[in-house]
Amino acid sequence: MVASSLWRETLMKHQKSMPRRNALLGGLAAVSVVAALPAAGETASLAGIYRAEGRNPDGTTYAGQAVLGQQGNAVQINWTVGTQTYAGSGLLDGRVLTIDWGQPAPVVYVVMPDGTLHGTWNNGTALERLLPQ
Repeated sequence: MVASSLWRETLMKHQKSMPRRNALLGGLAAVSVVAALPAAGETASLAGIYRAEGRNPDGTTYAGQAVLGQQGNAVQINWTVGTQTYAGSGLLDGRVLTIDWGQPAPVVYVVMPDGTLHGTWNNGTALERLLPQ
């Protein structure tokens, strides 16, 4: 009986401290995400080699490579998918990268906190993800 009472008392102490602990952990997670983003006025560095993974408008998938170059907020990109190559350029505005690649609709990426780029093309009917290598 004493062990059961002690267990209940310990459990109640931990339950009372859980909201504070969860709030602290949530706050730390938010700080780490914000710390990974560029500060106001800074431009994220996207230059590098990426693995490209995507889904075409017809639902088929593809994989390849993308090489990004950057000067300030101007970005150039060269994709290689199989034997096909594509090129484009555009601007990074905060976390949004818009690339003109010679098609009616641009490729629009969002720079994620982990450095991947999640994008859409063909007026939102196709998806692409670029993963830093």
